Formats: sequence, C-alpha cells, structure tokens
Amino acid sequence: MRSLAKKNVWIVAALAGVALTWGCLGGRDKPVDFSADVKPILNKKCITCHGGVRAKAGFSVLFREEALANTDSGRPAIIPGNPAASELIRRIKEKDADRRMPYKHEPLSDEEIDVLTRWVKQGAKWGDHWAYLPVKPVPAPALQSSWPVNDVDRFILEKQQQLGLQPSAPVDKPTLLRRVSLDLTGVYPSPGMATRFLNSNDPRAYEMLVDSLLASPRFGERWASLWLDLARYADSKGYEADHGRQIWRYRDWVINAFNKDQPYNEFLRDQIAGDLLPHPTDAQYIATAFNRNTMTNDEGGTDNEEFRTAAVLDRINTTWEGLMGTTFACVQCHSHPYDPFRHDEFYSFMAYFNNTRDEDQNPEYPFLRLYNDTLQQQLDLLTNWVKQGSNAEEAEATRLFLKTLQPSVYGSDADSLVNAYIDGNNGPLALRNHSFCRLRKIDLRHATQLIFTVYAQHPGGTLSVHLDAPDGPLAGKVIIPDTRKTGAVIMPISSDRQVHDVFLQYNDPSLPPGFAKDRLYFEWFAFTSDLPQPGSEAYRQNKAVFTRLLNTKTQTVPVIIENPASMQRTTRVFERGNRMTLGKEVHARVPQSLAFAMPRNAPANRLGLVMWLTDKRNPLVSRTLVNRVWEQLFGTGIVETLEDMGTQGTPPTHQALLDHYSWAFMNDLNWSMKKLIKTFVMSATYRQDSRWTDELRQKDPANRYYARGPRVRLQAEQLRDQALCISGVLSDKMFGPPVMPWQPSGIWSNPYNLESWINSAGEDQYRRSVYTFLKRTGTYPSLLSFDATSRTVCTARRVRTNTPLQALTTLNDSAYVDLAGHFADRMLRESGGDPVKALEQGYQIMTFKSISPEKLAVLKRLYDQAVASFGSDPSALKQFTPDAGASKAALKVVANTMLNLDEVITKN
Repeated sequence: MRSLAKKNVWIVAALAGVALTWGCLGGRDKPVDFSADVKPILNKKCITCHGGVRAKAGFSVLFREEALANTDSGRPAIIPGNPAASELIRRIKEKDADRRMPYKHEPLSDEEIDVLTRWVKQGAKWGDHWAYLPVKPVPAPALQSSWPVNDVDRFILEKQQQLGLQPSAPVDKPTLLRRVSLDLTGVYPSPGMATRFLNSNDPRAYEMLVDSLLASPRFGERWASLWLDLARYADSKGYEADHGRQIWRYRDWVINAFNKDQPYNEFLRDQIAGDLLPHPTDAQYIATAFNRNTMTNDEGGTDNEEFRTAAVLDRINTTWEGLMGTTFACVQCHSHPYDPFRHDEFYSFMAYFNNTRDEDQNPEYPFLRLYNDTLQQQLDLLTNWVKQGSNAEEAEATRLFLKTLQPSVYGSDADSLVNAYIDGNNGPLALRNHSFCRLRKIDLRHATQLIFTVYAQHPGGTLSVHLDAPDGPLAGKVIIPDTRKTGAVIMPISSDRQVHDVFLQYNDPSLPPGFAKDRLYFEWFAFTSDLPQPGSEAYRQNKAVFTRLLNTKTQTVPVIIENPASMQRTTRVFERGNRMTLGKEVHARVPQSLAFAMPRNAPANRLGLVMWLTDKRNPLVSRTLVNRVWEQLFGTGIVETLEDMGTQGTPPTHQALLDHYSWAFMNDLNWSMKKLIKTFVMSATYRQDSRWTDELRQKDPANRYYARGPRVRLQAEQLRDQALCISGVLSDKMFGPPVMPWQPSGIWSNPYNLESWINSAGEDQYRRSVYTFLKRTGTYPSLLSFDATSRTVCTARRVRTNTPLQALTTLNDSAYVDLAGHFADRMLRESGGDPVKALEQGYQIMTFKSISPEKLAVLKRLYDQAVASFGSDPSALKQFTPDAGASKAALKVVANTMLNLDEVITKN
C-alpha cells in the first residue's frame, strides 16, 4: 500500500509537470501585443538612441520599415520570424557589457528579453498606439451591484473590485451642492436654488439642480476659463512691448458658445475655419480669433516674416496639443522621437495655416469691422444691388472688403525703396518727396481701382502708379488730399488686366528742397473692382454708400482671413526647424501614419482640416475633450497628461471608460458638452464622500481609481469668484471690455507706451475673473499665485502647486482684505448684528451647513482676541478699518480667516 501511494504521488507530480510545461509553452505562444507589450520597452530602453532624433548604427525602431531596413552593417537588425538570426535579439542577450544593448545602461530583464524574442518570432508585427486607434463602442460592464447610477459607475466599480476597493458613502447634500455648483458655474447657486435643493425630498432634486446650473449663464463663464487657456487668450499682444489688444469679443463668443451648448464639432469648425464657410456671420468671423490670440511683435528692428512664421507654428502646436492631446512641436526640427510623425509631415500640416492675411502687422490686420444695425442694413442693400448688377461673387467680394478691408497689400510689404522706408519695420510705409517703391506681383485681372488710406504731413503732390518699372506704363494717378477730412482715397486705374509689379511714385514740386514734413504714410493698398453700372444714377448713389461705409470708424476685432489665390504662399520644409534653411516644397496634408485619412472631397484648406478633425474616424479630438472634462470634474484626467496621450504620456487608468464616452460623445450625445458634463456629475462616482480612510491611503493615495469623491484646491479664478460670491458683492454683469480690479501701482511697467493699470470703479471691480484684463507680461498677481497662466502659449493642463505665497495672498492681498470687510458686513446684516450669530451665519453661507461647536469656539476666541487687540491699539484699528469700531474690525479679521479655511479653498 505504501509503495502504491508513493507511485500515485509520482504520477500526480509528473502530470503537474507536464501541465506546467504545456502552460509555459502556451504562454510563450500567446500573441504579443505590440502597443501594450513591445512599444513600452522600445520607448523606455531603445528609442533614445534608435529613434526619430538619432538612429545610431543606422537602426531606428520608430517605424516598422525603418526597423526592418538594412543598418550600417548592410544587414537588418530584425529578421521577422527568426530571433536567432536577429542582431537585436543577440545584442540584448549579449554578456559582454561593451557589446550588450542598451549600451552602458542596465540590461533588459529576462521578461523584457522574452517579450522581444517572442515578438520577433511571431513576425515582428507592428501596431498603433491605443490613442491613435479608432474609437469603437465599448459596452459597460454587467455587474451585480445596486451602487451604479449610470455607465460611469459600472466602469469605475469594475476596476475597484479588481483592486479590492469599495466606493465611499454618498456625500452630504450641502457639500454636494457646493461641489457641483463650483464645477458647473464656478460660483455658488442663488439662495433660492440652494434652499430648494437642501429642503427637497424629491428623488430628482439633484438632477433638477444640475439642470438649473447647466442652464445658468454663469455656466459659460466658468467653462470659458478652461477654453481660454487652450486658446491662449489675452488682452495684450505679448513680447516685451506687450501692447493692448482689443480681442475681448472672442472671449464673449466662447462664453455664448458654452451657454447655448454649441455642438463641439461646430465649436471647433467656427474657430478654425469660420471665415471659409459660405456667407460667414460676424460671430463666425469672431470665432476665428482663436488663431489670432497668437503673439505679435511690435518692437522696431524685428523681422515681420519671422514672427508671422512663429504665429503659424504656434497655431499648429495649439491644434495638436489643445484639440488632439498630442505633442507635435518637436516634429518642427526632426521626426517625432516616440510617435509616428515624420519631419516633413509637420510642414504639410503647416500648409493649412500658412496662407492667412495676418503678417505680424501693427495695427493687427486683418480686422472684422463691426457695423451698427443701420450701417449693416446699408451694407446688405449695397451688396444685393451689386449681386443684381454683376454676380454673387462680386457681391461677396464687396461685402468682404467693406467688413475686413481684405484682400489688401500692407505698406510694410513694399520693397525697392528709394527715398522711402518702412516705419518701425511693422509699417506703415513712408514715402518722401521724389520717391518710389515697389509692390510685387499684384493681381490686376479684376482691378479697376486702387483704394488706400494715407496720412499726409503736407497734402498735395501726386501719387502715380506705374507697371513693372518706375518709368513703366502709367496705370493711374491722384492728387493727395487732406485725408483727415476726406478719408480713404479711391483712385481709378487701368491696365491689361494681368499680374504686374506695381511701382508707386510720389512727387510734390511745390515743396522746397529739404522740406522736413514731406512724408506720406500708407498702411495698406487694395486693388479692387469698381461697382457695376458706372455713370448711372444708381452707381452714384451706391458709390456714396460704399464710400461712407468704407470711411466709417467702427469697432474691430482681429480675425483670420485666407489669402486669395493670387497671394498664396509656398510652404517648404524647414531643415532642422530653421526657417532660413528651406527644403522641399510640400502641400497641405495630414500625417499619413495615422489610420484616419482625410475625408473624401475635403478641400485642401482649413475647412478641410476641420472636417478631418471632427470626422468620427478621428479618435483624438473626442478622447481629448472627454479626458479634459473628466479632469475638470474629478481633479485628474483618465490620462493624467492632458497634453500628451501619445506613447510618452501616462497610460489611461480606465481606457474602456474613456473610449465608451468618446464614442458616445460623438454619436449618442451629438457632440453636446452639457450632456457629457451632466452624465459625469450625475454618476455615483462623482457624488461620493471625499474623506480618506487608512485603506485608501495605502491602496490609492492619489485617488486614481475613484473610491472617494474629488478633493482638490479650487483654480485661481474659482477662488477669487468664490470670495466675491461669499462676500455678497459679485457682479452679474456679463460681457464687454476687460476690467481692472484693484491692484497696487507699479505692477505694470511699460517702457514702450503709456499704458497703465487703472483700477475699475463700482461693480466693475467685483466682476468675475474671466473678465479681468490679462496682460501677458503682467498677469493679475493673485491669479498668478494660484497657478493661472500668462497665456503666451496653449496651456493644456494647469499644474497645481502649494506654496506659502498662496496663503499670504488670500490673507494679505488688499483685494481679499477688502472682500473680508464685505463678508463681515454681510454676516452682520444677515444675523441681526450679533457677532456670535454672525460667525454661525458666515459659516452657513460658505458651506451650506451649520458650524460645529469646536470650530465656533476657535473663531469666537479669535474674534475676542482681535477685539482686545484693536481696543488697546487705536492706530492699528484706524489703519485696518478707518471707519469702524473694534468689534467690526475684529469680525473682518475673522471673516478673512474664514475665507482661508481648508473647506473653502478646496473642493471636497
């Protein structure tokens, strides 16, 4: 019996060994996933030396065709299906440290070597990174749990169960009220809205609250701040001169777009290509200011073309980082080291943006000219008459010119200057007596008149137009009038209707030699066709309307206008990213390495580009937006690196959830941002209590798996707006020019101009932060302290810091001390004047809940100490609150402290 038992043990062991052997063989035969298994090893251990920037020994692992190509040895390093003959596998297994790869680094682990060996054996198949693969519908997990409210919770709970986590209990109603109000509107709800929610027993009370907040005009103001970071919106031009810029109508357009829930695909379309739409509205032109937020350099001695190019490059990088969550800027100089983008593809993409009429000018042409209703009606009547007497194309050209003064040639484009110069490099063109200059390759095929504005130091003299040479055929001439009285000059011209170099000559024989004030200054020249039916009464009347509209002084906003065909630029590759070293010519095209091609029949311009961006085959746009909204609500993105979902970005914690809602956003939700946001805030995941437990500290300290509610410090604008709201002074005024809330003198220093910060008065000093004047070289200090950006470039993610300067700001900044005084007044007013009840009321205002006896005792003790201190030091009292007694001043001190409580400066 004993020998039989021993024999059975041996048989069981043998069978187990066979099973283990077969299991291992099966594991080794399991298909290797390139994106999940191989690419991380190559990126971490190989691509630094063998990638887009460097390909040592002629070997690169960035693209499959490069990886399988011959190396400097004349043979490929990877032979698909044959790891034994592959130099790559031999070198990573090499025992000699001088020959082993990675060179002079830690050797690969046995597991990594096994992965690469099996990958080569299986054919060295390539694959795309997860973010570049099309979004497909992902079904939500089927779970046996009553906790989920919607699909968000099913994805979250599945991951928690895998990690042994449990969701936290629902948060109390007051905390949820404050949390969702700050997330959706950036400020507190109205007292009526708050009371209805807190006192309601209706199961739908929370959803009704959410719907009310989404419908509030405050919603657009809160979410506009997020978008303005991406759009690098500012009220100044940047660089050292940093002159002011009147572009605030774009900010108002963004607020309106969020409030009316414009579908995201249309939201992008208007901003990238609104000017190319059929019969664009003023709003669609204004939307294109998205790409006029780039900086311009007004300093004398700068090269306009250099900074025009810099603006174009910025537009490329903003499109990729802000809209597609992908780093692309490095491709300007070389192929991407980690992602599948080639050097020349950067410039093919650049061609989409390289043909706009802005040229780093001062003023910042082109502008949209904004007519009042009466003038707009006159314009409509004029263009309808042109359409009847000519054609729709001529009518549209007339409308475009009167609204934008385009297409025109800028004075700074003139060359061959004789007794003439470009004033300050950015223009205008200055002609002196007996001078000439050239405008190159002017399309005169439809031109019968030349329109220009001129400032004449001394009216009189003749401006003549010659073709191809200073003494070439005369096309027209005009006596320079006093344009301070007459406005723009309209000169009839005649030619053979071809493309010519145009020479402008200025002569005034009446001026004595050496006369100092002989200059004419020109900003732009427009070669246009005249109105139809010349000589008729209708022509005379409509010409008067045309001239009146042309010379009307209007408000303007910088916009994007495309070059006409005759002014198209050629786009060439910049060798090593240097614009002075031009390579081959390229044409507008999206990267061919991506699986989603340009839609059929898409034009090769920005309108075609936005069709590609918002095509449902393009996974990057929807994934980026869903990830960004998630980050705003939960504190961290599903992909933490919002700016980079590529191979060097952090892997997604919940890729299935991201893909599920990226697909739903485009299809089920029809690109509705409000519906997406509502879905997230309605989830049980969002409504959890945010308190830590010992288990959560150990298993998920960063809350990446959402077993508790979000707890993060409020953003800069939210902190200031909350203080305004709590203090009872927040202005409801919307839109309009930026305001200048209180800041001490000396923050701005403008050696180039006399611009200064003028503190706003009345309610303007208490308007929301989205309306605060943002000067790039002098950002509002308290916002900057809390990680607001100067918006010199697209900011895809604000990084939260924690510094002593932040506490010093909220406790000592005069603006916050002022708000503390208003808060103290409100507490007294709403509590009947009793200081202790005022403290209780103040806490209720801030948190929507009653204060605990322990916290009240601490605040009461601070109040008593402040009363005693001010009572014994009248000079300190007078300095702190000149018109109040010790009790009022003490309550102001406590109010200032309350505005700095942890539960106030954080969303928890």
